[in-house]
Amino acid sequence: MKVFLVDDEIVIREGIRESFPWEDTPYTLVGEAPDGEMALPMIRDTNPDIVITDIKMPFMDGLELCRVLRMQMPWVGIIVLSGYDEFEYARQCINLGVREYLLKPINATDLKEVLDKVSKQITEERKQLEHASSLRARMGNDGKFVKEKLLGSLFTDEAMEEDAEGVLKQLASMGCPLPALFYTVIDAAFNPTTTGQESISILTDSSNGSVHASPGRVGTRLLVLGETMEDTEEKAYSFATSMVQELERADCDTIRIGIGDIVDTPEQIIKSFKSARHIRHLLVERKEENALILGVREMRDVNEDMPSVINEAKLYMSQNYSNPNLMLPDVADAVNMSKSRFSAVFSQTTGQTFTEYLIHLRLGKAKELLRNTNYKNSQIAHETGYNDSHYFSYIFKKNTGMTPSEYRAQYQNQPE
Repeated sequence: MKVFLVDDEIVIREGIRESFPWEDTPYTLVGEAPDGEMALPMIRDTNPDIVITDIKMPFMDGLELCRVLRMQMPWVGIIVLSGYDEFEYARQCINLGVREYLLKPINATDLKEVLDKVSKQITEERKQLEHASSLRARMGNDGKFVKEKLLGSLFTDEAMEEDAEGVLKQLASMGCPLPALFYTVIDAAFNPTTTGQESISILTDSSNGSVHASPGRVGTRLLVLGETMEDTEEKAYSFATSMVQELERADCDTIRIGIGDIVDTPEQIIKSFKSARHIRHLLVERKEENALILGVREMRDVNEDMPSVINEAKLYMSQNYSNPNLMLPDVADAVNMSKSRFSAVFSQTTGQTFTEYLIHLRLGKAKELLRNTNYKNSQIAHETGYNDSHYFSYIFKKNTGMTPSEYRAQYQNQPE
């Protein structure tokens, strides 16, 4: 289980990071942030199973972070950190998808107990969803097959724009209303198809009704519902990223995913489907075999324009990596792309998530300073964008297998 930590107190983050025996447990700390605003793009990037968050934080507090996660990534388990004087805040979290609470101060035993409890809940829920999905597939008598076929009727060349309103009315009459201000379609192909469809069914069941699937011969088409254009895009990319991981977990390969145009009327759902399918077909033409997502609304020249944007992003990062507040939204704004779209295209083009690339960039500079200077660790941390020298040392060892001091002792005055 992957764990992400959000708390504005360095001493709390350091205590959880350093005192908890991560290497001796089935949990991996994949990242941390001092507030919800900084955490959110990193959470989308690392796709954790569990998020541990404080309640009172600057910028975006824990309550707002819980709201966003419940709306966009409801499959993530949330553990809230709270003080004795924050009961009212903690009470509000009951309806925001929070699994468990931890009272500060925190010790490793209590944290392990809560992580085990939440992990067990998530595992059991996944098993139940898998069982329910399998049962529905065998029985086929609960209307699910009809609903999928109705939805699938929008995803064909024969579909007409005027059909969409009637299809949605039929679905609503069957107890499956799909009201939304915005829609987008995800077109996914993978192999083996049956195994992959079961995994996607489990994921859609946990989406709180924001994603609906229609299985096909070579994959699945999905309709994503949103309240705003940005909300719809964030949901689509978050779901697609999680879908890739679930498909890989199910041993599927040749995964190709296209995300279509975001539209604001049911009649335009067909347009979104056709753009999603066009993008997926481009991946076939390019013989892309790896799990990736390509969801660009304007299909200009994919082979030239997108890599040029990524090169521009890399340049911007190389000039600003020493800024400890550098985040994915900053780079996305610099290249005039939405956060979710930039995250997906960056991962697809570079083979690394934004967070992985930024760490690689910063640690590369750190290695250079360790080899060629006598700077203290705290100074090197500052030069490479880390306010917390202990966190810098943790990240350095996690990625290189050595502490900064050990690396310096072995490689000082040597070329890389």
